[in-house]
Amino acid sequence: MSKKKELLWQSRFSEPFDREALFFSSSVDVDRELYQEDIKGSIAHVTMLSDEAIIPVEEARLIIEGLEEIEQEISTGALEPHWEDEDIHTVIENRLKEKIGPIAGKIHSGRSRNDQVATDTRLYLKKTIGEMRQALRELRTLLADKAERYRETIIFGYTHLQRAQPISAGHYYLAYFSMFERDAERLQDLMARVNISPLGAAAFAGSTLPLNVERSAELLDFGTVFSNSIDAVSDRDIIIEFISACSIIMMHLSRFAEDLILWSSYEFDYLNLSDAFATGSSIMPQKKNADIAELVRGKTGRVYGALINLLVIMKGLPLSYNRDMQEDKPPLFDAAKTTLSSVRIFTRMLCKTELKTERLNTLTSRDLSLATEIAEYLVRKGMPFRDAHRVTGRIVTHSIETGTALPDIELESFRTFSELFDEQIYAALTPQASINSKQTHGSTAMASVEAQIRAARERLEAEKS
Repeated sequence: MSKKKELLWQSRFSEPFDREALFFSSSVDVDRELYQEDIKGSIAHVTMLSDEAIIPVEEARLIIEGLEEIEQEISTGALEPHWEDEDIHTVIENRLKEKIGPIAGKIHSGRSRNDQVATDTRLYLKKTIGEMRQALRELRTLLADKAERYRETIIFGYTHLQRAQPISAGHYYLAYFSMFERDAERLQDLMARVNISPLGAAAFAGSTLPLNVERSAELLDFGTVFSNSIDAVSDRDIIIEFISACSIIMMHLSRFAEDLILWSSYEFDYLNLSDAFATGSSIMPQKKNADIAELVRGKTGRVYGALINLLVIMKGLPLSYNRDMQEDKPPLFDAAKTTLSSVRIFTRMLCKTELKTERLNTLTSRDLSLATEIAEYLVRKGMPFRDAHRVTGRIVTHSIETGTALPDIELESFRTFSELFDEQIYAALTPQASINSKQTHGSTAMASVEAQIRAARERLEAEKS
């Protein structure tokens, strides 16, 4: 295998391809990722060619056996692709020629590199979307578990990063459950557009050979076949959609990571982050840094960059295929690997977090976040909400100026702000009462959160079938 390889397209040219140009254009270090998909697609194509009597059955058998051996060689490292081979497709075809001779050339009957690459990419996306949805399902299962465990733990809900109202911690975890559920739905929706076989479109105009494109699609477990051969080889929408879905997943992870970073700080001290997912300082011995959460937050920008990368590549390309499209693989592979690894490590890290329930109980029981309950108490007594809002604002000012927690204000003081106040105000001024007074659908009331948890588990269970 040390002799110089011939590039598959070179027969038309009178002088060899410039070595520096070959190095510049070689993609084998990237697209080697697709070797399994490439061999799978080639076996399906050859099987179809044999079924249609385009090549003899015995020759098809030799080709398929050779391809299966090559897959084993690459997977074990016995066959190491080199940049001189241009791309993984050339690596495989040249090695096949070494094994079985000129018959190997029949593997490309009725097929172009264009529909071959498009097929490989779709097979890769099908596999990767499945892995991503499974990772998201595991994260959502953990979130449902956290919601159930901390359903009765009361935390602060925030707006503008200011304490707003007390909520069930279970309600908080279920908010992220909903985000990641939408992510899984986006990927499932995308699968309908990925699950289309482009094999048989050839370069872009189709083939003169009697190819059975439905048979190829069946062999590769695609749901349907392309409708337009030009679009089949030039479409990169599915990659853009996939990286867009990855970007939204990473955005959700990054928001969650920010909460964990803040909540585990000394300033908040709401949550304990396991030492297994934190690092220290090289100079400050007391430090415990939420580095894994920070890395997830940082890698979000990397995935966003992949999306912009591909959008810029595609924005000015005329139909049909252009070599620029070779550059779709680095952003695709990097976004897929970054997102999948981020979901998995975030799930492991989140599993090891613990809310500091005693501290949270102390903080929430005497906080100004109960002020909304005063306003709504007055509304229930018949006061217009805008008036109730102003009255409550003055009570909050009194609480701050006197250093008196809202539940500790005496009734006489309350009545100086409005005669509508009576002893019932104190029953409203507890975090538990605040939460359970919520009556609307999907609210933070304990009974509502319990129903949301049940519904979440039912949807997770339905995904198995």
